[in-house]
Amino acid sequence: MTRPVTLFTGQWADLPFEEVCRLAAEWGYDGLEIACWGDHFEVDKALADSTYVARKRETLEKYDLGVWAISNHLVGQAVCDPIDARHKAILPARLWDADPETVRRNAAEEMKDTARAAALLGVNVVIGFTGSSIWHTVAMFPPVAAETIDAGYQDFADRWHPILDVFDEVGVRFAHEVHPSEIAYDYHTTVRALDAVGRRPAFGLNWDPSHMVWQDLDPAGFILDFADRIYHVDCKDAKVRTGDGRRGRLASHLAWADPRRGWDFVSTGHGDVPWEDCFRALNHIGYDGPISIEWEDAGMDRLHGAPEALAFIRGLNAITPPAAAFDAAFSSS
Repeated sequence: MTRPVTLFTGQWADLPFEEVCRLAAEWGYDGLEIACWGDHFEVDKALADSTYVARKRETLEKYDLGVWAISNHLVGQAVCDPIDARHKAILPARLWDADPETVRRNAAEEMKDTARAAALLGVNVVIGFTGSSIWHTVAMFPPVAAETIDAGYQDFADRWHPILDVFDEVGVRFAHEVHPSEIAYDYHTTVRALDAVGRRPAFGLNWDPSHMVWQDLDPAGFILDFADRIYHVDCKDAKVRTGDGRRGRLASHLAWADPRRGWDFVSTGHGDVPWEDCFRALNHIGYDGPISIEWEDAGMDRLHGAPEALAFIRGLNAITPPAAAFDAAFSSS
């Protein structure tokens, strides 16, 4: 299938937007999945300045790059989370307040504005996180009542339905990245999150297998099971290094790339994701959207890793279902 291969700019937001465009074009990317932080795409400016979106488009066109989606993970995280100092470090200062509920409400309004800004840019998918009021209970101790979990999913629905109403109004869909720390982080929590919002079409999924392999989930099976909800694809890899009796799945609060961790994010193609199975599954469900490379590897220079990952994904993206079954040649008719 011919699908554009894009570079997610979130891990490149320390560089000016035009510099990322230059690098991506030089390496041969078809476009960008643009992050809503740094100077890459500023939601408030997109809505306040009538020339802002046009100038972004001009920069993309200068480097012959397309854009099919934008991402606002950092703000989405604050919609449902218990708020603390970590959120202050990642949110735009204009959204911060000493009152946690005010921060959550400000984040919700910003996600509505993100949908509006995406529509102005001409894209129909916003990728992001939801946050979760119950992720901190995942160890189930102190004991967690079923009513507490029920309340967490209700809180998610109550906060996200009004956001999704705006997505519907402007013709944009939200692609939630299934990820630990979110309301949907594995198979069963994804089912429950979709059910919590009535499986409304505005809410779908960003498929990122790196978060699945270290949880022992099947990323190819996930594509098949949620075929109608795969709204976007991020290619990121993870390497599991458990089995020595010391390194565990929870990673021991150790920094990325510390060899004592039980798993780590690695450059696409260097980990345990069964990539060919996954691309065959994407072909099977007819996914024809962008394939975005989210490059994360604390043990490799990104200027080496990003073009290498592109070459790896290009090879997989070239796998195309045949026009006829291979055994059709056996027929005498």
